[in-house]
Amino acid sequence: MDLQLAGKRALVTGSSSGLGEEIARLLAAEGAAVVVHGRDEARTTAVAKSIREAGGEAGVATGDLGTDEGADKVAAEALGAGPLDILVNNAGVYQPTATWDSTSPGEWADIYNINVVSSVRMIQRVVPGMRDRGWGRVIQISSVTGHLPQPSQPHYAASNAARNNLAISLARDLKHSGVTSNAVAAGGILVPAVRESLTHMGKQNGWGDTWEQIEPNLVEALSPNDVGRIGRPRDFAGLVAYLAGPRSEYITGTTVRIDGGWYDA
Repeated sequence: MDLQLAGKRALVTGSSSGLGEEIARLLAAEGAAVVVHGRDEARTTAVAKSIREAGGEAGVATGDLGTDEGADKVAAEALGAGPLDILVNNAGVYQPTATWDSTSPGEWADIYNINVVSSVRMIQRVVPGMRDRGWGRVIQISSVTGHLPQPSQPHYAASNAARNNLAISLARDLKHSGVTSNAVAAGGILVPAVRESLTHMGKQNGWGDTWEQIEPNLVEALSPNDVGRIGRPRDFAGLVAYLAGPRSEYITGTTVRIDGGWYDA
């Protein structure tokens, strides 16, 4: 299917690695001009260079979205080559070992600033231009923990619920404008660092010696789902690419869960 992204310009925040990088690569492969964002200039530039070497169009915007000044810098660099049609708010952090007892109120505020307010900063700087032009796509990347919070990482789950809520509120504000707003609630994402740590965990728990042995046992123990595996970055990027294009014009104000049918054990 032609997703009709040719001629569109997209900013993907937090795209110097992980899921954001995969989203940027897929949007570029589908014909969009992408702006790769990160805080590390060398790593961000390397991703953009790799996209260009693969035949795509990619620019760079660097800065810390946790501050107004950083968001101003990122917006200026992203908009410098032209208006943006697509904003993918992917930047965020998580702390796998965080618990109710170990997480201070200050840490709750910090993760809310990074995972929620950073998205607000970029929306306020990018979306007015979309509204003026009468077309645009805003996509929040969140986690399924916003729907199914667990005992661990309570502040992370709460921030993802806020991201989902933000996307719906924005859609109401953008009604009849030609700009849509949605959230993608992702299940577990198997990036290299996660695979390494989970392989170590699996061996410690006797779930197997190889990743092929460990994965189904790990999924059953920690995040049971109907597919029986952990999501790969391309699984999520494909949905984002669809939502980013004209073919998704009748989808707005919703959170799409993509988690293999994960259920709360």
